[in-house]
Amino acid sequence: MPEGPEIRRAADHLEAAVKGKPLTRAWFAFSQLKSYESALEGQTISSIETRGKALLTHFSGGLTLYSHNQLYGVWRVVKSGEEPETSRTLRVRLETADKAILLYSASEIAILTPEQLAEHPFLLRVGPDVLDMQLTAEQVRERLLSKRFRNRQFSGLLLDQAFLAGLGNYLRVEILWHCELAPRHKASELTPSQLERFSHALLEIPRLSYRTRGKVDNNKHHGALFSFKVFHREGKKCERCGGIIDRIMLSSRPFYWCPHCQK
Repeated sequence: MPEGPEIRRAADHLEAAVKGKPLTRAWFAFSQLKSYESALEGQTISSIETRGKALLTHFSGGLTLYSHNQLYGVWRVVKSGEEPETSRTLRVRLETADKAILLYSASEIAILTPEQLAEHPFLLRVGPDVLDMQLTAEQVRERLLSKRFRNRQFSGLLLDQAFLAGLGNYLRVEILWHCELAPRHKASELTPSQLERFSHALLEIPRLSYRTRGKVDNNKHHGALFSFKVFHREGKKCERCGGIIDRIMLSSRPFYWCPHCQK
């Protein structure tokens, strides 16, 4: 299941294809969006924002396309005029002179005015995105210590998009391993130094994954690249303490950790 870093990289790919180029065609499968097709032609896509797994495609005229991939939605970049062979159902086509971006299979799609965007139920519910570079560790620390979140166990909190958008299962287990924290821990129980380390890791590890996951840079030490320390490594030795990595189920998701050093 893609998490924040994968969603942001997908948005980057879409932006690279069509950002700033006049739209030659806009097409929507849903009847309630058909009236926007002619209105969007000639406009440009100014940016594509991510909020967790939601994409906000902002148009130069002020409207925004809200889309949420849920389980089956996927965006593709193709050449202008190309009609890929696929069993998926096309929902959105935004085309420029040379490239087109296509959204398949998603069901949560809407065109929003700025006022509607500010009042959208999902966007009101979801927390700040970990890949929003304006978000700071100090703001995360304040959020951790807030009345709403301070007594939540981390096993569930780090999957709750209302806390921080963009976190998911592999980030949950890697952040807690990095900070030597057990899944039952709560922010209210941490020492100031633990809280400081945790607040930074909640941003630094997703951002490292976004920058480097799946890439090899021979000019950098391996430690500067993202790699799994515990995720899908049950039964193997923990590289920090030599303990055996375990797999359990928490919040209906597989959880990987080292019981020896994550006290």
